[in-house]
Amino acid sequence: MLLRSFVSPLAGMTLLTALAGCASTASSSSPALHVDVPAVAHPQGESPQWWYRNGAAKAAAHGAMRGKAKNVIVFLGDGMSLTTVAAARIFEGQRKGMSGEENLLSWERFPHTAFSKTYNTDSQTPDSAGTMTAIATGVKSHMGAIGVSAGRKGECTPDGSKDLLSWLTLADSAGLATGVVTTARLTHATPAATYAHVSHRDWENDTDLPPEAAAAGCKDIAQQLLAAARFGRGPTVALGGGRGEFLPIDVRDPEEDDKVGQRLDGRNLVAEWQQAHPQGAYVTNTQQLKAAADAPQLLGLFEYDHMQFEHDRRKDDQGEPSLAELTRATIRTLSGNPNGFVLLVEGARIDHANHYGNAYRALDETVAMSDAVQAAVEATSRDETLIVVTADHSHTLNFVGYPVRGNPILGKVRGQGGEDDTPGDLARDQTGLTFTTLSYANGPGYTGASNRQPAGPKKFLHAPSSVEPAEGRPDLSHVDTEHPDYLQEALVPLKSESHGGEDVGIWAIGPGSDAFRGTLEQNTIYHVIVQAAPKLRARLCAAGTCDANGVPVELPKPGNFEKK
Repeated sequence: MLLRSFVSPLAGMTLLTALAGCASTASSSSPALHVDVPAVAHPQGESPQWWYRNGAAKAAAHGAMRGKAKNVIVFLGDGMSLTTVAAARIFEGQRKGMSGEENLLSWERFPHTAFSKTYNTDSQTPDSAGTMTAIATGVKSHMGAIGVSAGRKGECTPDGSKDLLSWLTLADSAGLATGVVTTARLTHATPAATYAHVSHRDWENDTDLPPEAAAAGCKDIAQQLLAAARFGRGPTVALGGGRGEFLPIDVRDPEEDDKVGQRLDGRNLVAEWQQAHPQGAYVTNTQQLKAAADAPQLLGLFEYDHMQFEHDRRKDDQGEPSLAELTRATIRTLSGNPNGFVLLVEGARIDHANHYGNAYRALDETVAMSDAVQAAVEATSRDETLIVVTADHSHTLNFVGYPVRGNPILGKVRGQGGEDDTPGDLARDQTGLTFTTLSYANGPGYTGASNRQPAGPKKFLHAPSSVEPAEGRPDLSHVDTEHPDYLQEALVPLKSESHGGEDVGIWAIGPGSDAFRGTLEQNTIYHVIVQAAPKLRARLCAAGTCDANGVPVELPKPGNFEKK
C-alpha cells in the first residue's frame, strides 16, 4: 500500500502507528541473533574489523535481520542537533499560526527512534567526514576521513588498503539503483563518504591535492564520483552543487560568467559523465530538472559552490529546486529499477547556518528537510521502503530562558525570567537587559567589535578575523531578533560556530526500522541498513563476509565488489 499523504498530522500518526504495531507483532516471533565480539582496550584496541563486527552484533541483536526492505532512503540533516529539531518544530508550527510547541516535523511521527553517539576515533566532538563515514561504511574513523578507516589525516593509500565499502557502492554492486542528493557541493564531506576514499576531506578537486599526495597516486573526490562506476554503473542520480569542482579552468561557469572551473588537470568531468551516459540528462536549474523527468540517469549541478539557502534561493524555473523537489525527482528516476534503490538525501545547509550563528536559516533549512522527508513518505511504499532520518553531529545552539507558551522562537523571552518569577512582559537579565530564547555557545554572534562589524548585535554574514572583548551585553530593545539576518548572541568569539559533541537523534519507519532503539554507536546505522535489506546482505554473503546465520560480520574489501 502506498502512503500518498496524511489526512492530518494526527491522522497520519494514527495510521503510521497502527502499521508499525502490525509490523512489530509480525516480526517479533523470530529471535534476534547473537554475534560474538572480542573485548578490546579503548581506544587503542579498536580496529576497523572490530568496529564493523561490533556494529553488526548490535544490529543483529536488535533484530535488523528480520527486515525485508527493497528500498532504503537515508536523510541526513547535517548538524541537526536535537535543539535544532525542537526549535524548528516550533518555528514551523508558528508559521502555520499555531503556538508551535504542539507541532511535529514529518519524521517525528515515525514509530521508531534512537540516539546516535557521534564521536570520531580521534575526537570527542566530530566532523561530518568521519561521522558520515561511520554511517555509510559501518566503521568509525578519524576526523576528516572520507570512506577510509582511521589513520593519519592527509596520508595517501592508493593501494586501497584503507578503503571502506559504503552501502551506496554495495547497492550498485548488487544491481540496485543508487542516488546522492545534497544542498552542498556533491564533493562535500557527507555525500563524498558514499562513493569516495580520501584521508583528507578537503581534496575535492585536483588543485586541492598536495603535490606529494598526487605523486603518490591519490585521487581527488570529484573524479572518484565518475570512477564509482567500477562497482556497477555509478550513482544513477547525483544532484547538488559544486560545478567548479568538475570543470577545468578553461571552461566558464554557465550561470556565473565571472567564474571558471577549478581543475588544472584539463578534465571536464561533466562532459565525461555525459559521454558515459548518452541517454542521461545534465541539469543546472529547476526548469531543466522538470524537463528531464524521463531521463534514465541524472547529474544536476545547480550552483558553482554550495546550493543557496532555502531562504535565499531563486524559486522560479531558472532558479534552484527545493530539497523536496530534488527528492521527488530522484525517487521517480530510481524507482525505474525493479531491483530497488538506495538513496542519500542531505539537508546540508542546516550545518552551514549554524556555523554562521544564524538560527533563522538553520531552522528554515530543517523545515525544508522535513518537507523532503514527507515527499519521500508519500512517494514510496511503507511495506517496501526503509526511511532513516538522522544527523551526523550536533551544534552549540541553546534553547533557554522561561518564555511563555507560544513565544516567538526567534524572539526575545517574554514571560518568566526565572523559575520563581511572575509572568510579565519582556524578561530581563540581572543587568536589566532583554535576551533571546535562542543563543549559541560560541561563534560569530559574539557582540564585541570585530574587523567586520561594530560592537553590538551582529548580522548575517559575519566572518571576522579579529574580535575585541565585549563590554557587557547589547541592548536588544529596538533590535528585530526575528529578522532572518540576525545572528544570535554567542558567548565565545569564533569566526565559525563549532560542532557539539552530544548525541543526535535517529528516526525510522519501514522494514527493519524497529532495530533502531536505545543508544547506538553511529556506525551501527550502516549495519541496520544492510541487514534489513535482503539484496544488500545477500551481496555481502556472496563475498564471504557472513557468519553461519547469514549476518555480515567480516569487514568487506571494496575490490571484491567491483565488476569483473
